Amino acid sequence: MKRIAIAGSSGGNLFNLGGKNPEKLIGEIKAQCQSAGVDIGLVQFIAASESMDVAKDHTAAVLYGWNEDEQRLAKRYEGTLKDTNETAAEADAELADRIRSGGIDGLIVMSADPQGSNRQAVQAAAEAGIPVVGTGGTSMAMISSKGANVIATSGTTGTTNRTRAVSFMTSLCKYWGIKYIPVLGSAGDKSAAPAGNPLRRINLKGIMQSSLPGFIAMAIVLAISQIPALKGLSEVFDLMLKALPVVLAVVAAKQISDMDEVSIVAGVIAGVLSVNGGIIGGIIGGIGAGLLVQYLFVKCVQWKFPMTTVNIVAGGLAGLISGLIMYYLIAPFALQLGEFIKYIINQAISFNPIIAGVVAGLLIWPAIIGGVYHAAILPIVLLEMEKTGNSFLGAIDMVGLVMVSAGITLANIIAPRDRGEAAVAAPGFLINMGFGTFVEAAYPFMFSNKVVFAGAIGAAGVGGGLVGLFNVRGTAYVPSFMGPFLSNNVVGFAAAMLVALILAMLVTLVANKAWRTGRKSEQKPEIEASA
Repeated sequence: MKRIAIAGSSGGNLFNLGGKNPEKLIGEIKAQCQSAGVDIGLVQFIAASESMDVAKDHTAAVLYGWNEDEQRLAKRYEGTLKDTNETAAEADAELADRIRSGGIDGLIVMSADPQGSNRQAVQAAAEAGIPVVGTGGTSMAMISSKGANVIATSGTTGTTNRTRAVSFMTSLCKYWGIKYIPVLGSAGDKSAAPAGNPLRRINLKGIMQSSLPGFIAMAIVLAISQIPALKGLSEVFDLMLKALPVVLAVVAAKQISDMDEVSIVAGVIAGVLSVNGGIIGGIIGGIGAGLLVQYLFVKCVQWKFPMTTVNIVAGGLAGLISGLIMYYLIAPFALQLGEFIKYIINQAISFNPIIAGVVAGLLIWPAIIGGVYHAAILPIVLLEMEKTGNSFLGAIDMVGLVMVSAGITLANIIAPRDRGEAAVAAPGFLINMGFGTFVEAAYPFMFSNKVVFAGAIGAAGVGGGLVGLFNVRGTAYVPSFMGPFLSNNVVGFAAAMLVALILAMLVTLVANKAWRTGRKSEQKPEIEASA
């Protein structure tokens, strides 16, 4: 197994591009090392409290080393920058000895000082001929001039912690002939996974859910713009409407490639050029940008482009290529697909809004329990909100799920089957009422009592019928008291919400009382028999 060492400092330009957070900076390298099966043997990293471009001798600084047993950074010294540099000479000598003894197979340097705190390590690396990779234009040029075997070098501008780490490991593994698949995801995140086939990381549900705050913000602006004194906000609503495809494109691009700022830039460029395709266009454009970011990034690293150029190509060209394809070829079809889905919903509602509401209400609980809600219903809600800021199915969500869950939990606060259930129900009720989410709080009571389960579906059906009767368009995921004000029918939405809550509560109260009565009748013969 190969073992590397990391040396350098928080740097000047690097300080503003990740160097001021050594744990995250080294953590990204650690994640890529683990994917490649490479060990970190030693770290000599000086982190100053400000950029080295303006740092003085009295600037606070920390010298970090490496705890091999726990595989993490460890502080070796903390003091002024002058004293820290002097202390670093000891760590520099230690690293040089490890290199000369064959204990280090490769060296990563970032904003190093080859004439000062890293002089001995650089000299030892040159003598041993081990591969050296790193960033920091001036320092890397000096290291190369000292005869070190520099196999990849770059400036720092335009780079990120992740792109640098991937570049370092790609170059080293190619030099050693080791198979390496970059790891995408936050350093230290258990969900981080090797890149592999990027198509497997496409998750439409995740894209929609992550973008939901943008839709809610738009709905809030729409509601506020209805106030006569704030009519001018209608222009803000129109602007936010155009921004939704950009939001979705950024989320999609980052989900696919997760290369930090590079992914975000690519997503923004692709999203801007995908606006004419609506939110479906934004999603497709963002997915395309994310796929291209990873492909172009790996290719440019393999071609030994400077890291700044790698990021420019990966972020800029990936977004531009995907965006132009969307703009000229796919956007019109994506827009029509979204319009067709909304047309089908509107036709169903127009045919008989009450029946449509009842059916939607009756199916909403089976849909969320069966996992269909987030995969199918939520995307349709967002498609509806794309044009009007609220949604028929969004109103069904608030009435049939949130209010029914609130009713069930409220009943278990008022008259639970036993005292312990009240403590379980209270947080669920407060979250549903206060935030318009956490409908799962009703699950324990629904799954343990068929009457409560049936009551939930029935209450949702009645509430859905009222949504259709009053032709309500609304949204969930907001505080319940705000729901009516974010709808097109304040009184109608409030009535539907209240009815659904009361019905679910009454059915649950009756079911709980019947359960308690049954328990008492079962216990009475036992008492008589024992007497």
